Amino acid sequence: MSDLHQDSLDHRFMARALELARQGLYSTDPNPRVGCVIAHGDQVLGEGWHVRAGEPHAEVHALRQAGAGAQGATAYVTLEPCSHHGRTPPCADALLAAGVGRVVAAMQDPNPQVGGQGLARLAAAGVSVRCGVLQTEARALNPGFIKRMEQGLPFVRVKLAMSLDGRTAMASGESQWITGPEARRAVQRLRARSSVVLSGADTVLVDGARLTVRAAELGLAEPQAALAASRAPLRVLVDGRLRVPASAPFFISGPSLLACAQAPADPGVYQAVGAEPLVLPGIQGQVDLAALLRELARRGANEVLVEAGPRLAGAFAQAGLVDEYRLFVAGTFLGSSARPLLDWPLSRMAEAPRLKIVQMRAVGDDWQVIAVPAPTVPV
Repeated sequence: MSDLHQDSLDHRFMARALELARQGLYSTDPNPRVGCVIAHGDQVLGEGWHVRAGEPHAEVHALRQAGAGAQGATAYVTLEPCSHHGRTPPCADALLAAGVGRVVAAMQDPNPQVGGQGLARLAAAGVSVRCGVLQTEARALNPGFIKRMEQGLPFVRVKLAMSLDGRTAMASGESQWITGPEARRAVQRLRARSSVVLSGADTVLVDGARLTVRAAELGLAEPQAALAASRAPLRVLVDGRLRVPASAPFFISGPSLLACAQAPADPGVYQAVGAEPLVLPGIQGQVDLAALLRELARRGANEVLVEAGPRLAGAFAQAGLVDEYRLFVAGTFLGSSARPLLDWPLSRMAEAPRLKIVQMRAVGDDWQVIAVPAPTVPV
């Protein structure tokens, strides 16, 4: 087989492995989303994807389907096969036991417990190894897992809904509903894929926000709808001064984490409704957001979705803690007295942060804009 034909096959089967991995978008947390294809030449022998933490990895599913045909075949995996014992045995060992002759990985595992050791073990055993095929696409599939492993922080996505004039709510705080049902379904899917959904006291008090995933509103086909409904993200309330009572809809809607700057006088009141108080003192009674993110990462959080008002969203932005903005723009004006998108006082154009718009698309009658902080250009 020519090198050009082999390269074409490698890209084709890796693209399929990535497609399989995306089926775990809503269910693998805190593990990465991984897909695997076992092929001999241009014939697919087995396919698999990681479904849930603690269950078999993608390679195991694909090898079971391939059976004896895996002998001498090529395994295409979207993430380097693991080499350590976690909740499941090492996938590198499973590939060796099956007798595969070649392994193609999209990217090296950023987990320090693996970090190239899986590929090294395979190579040392005589397996031909290639790494880096469709690496950009593979990294885009697991931004939170990668950031948590490399930086000890989760990937932070801030969701904002606004009018054409950049307003998020009326002066009274009324904001339901700026956007239409299609946009709200898109937000439900963002919640479902996240490890954590986070908001602040203002949003919970004014809107009675619960931040739950409502399966009926996801707009997903089976089996993803069932998988998304089977795993609830951790709901986190940032309430530095403990303004939200334990009787609020947010707390009575299920287990949650209460991030505060002072210990509650009676923690048992919150614990009785399934809320865990977490004291993280900051400046002037505000929660230390960076410390909160580090703690969430320590608990295994990969992706954090911030759904908050201009004050808390602005605090995340000013602290440089936002990796991605999801802006849902409605075709309406709310007027000059309405609330701004972010509480972020800026006095000069030179202070204005630059964003790179990576996607714009229609969502029903609204628009979704995905933007990321632009790289800083050295002067």
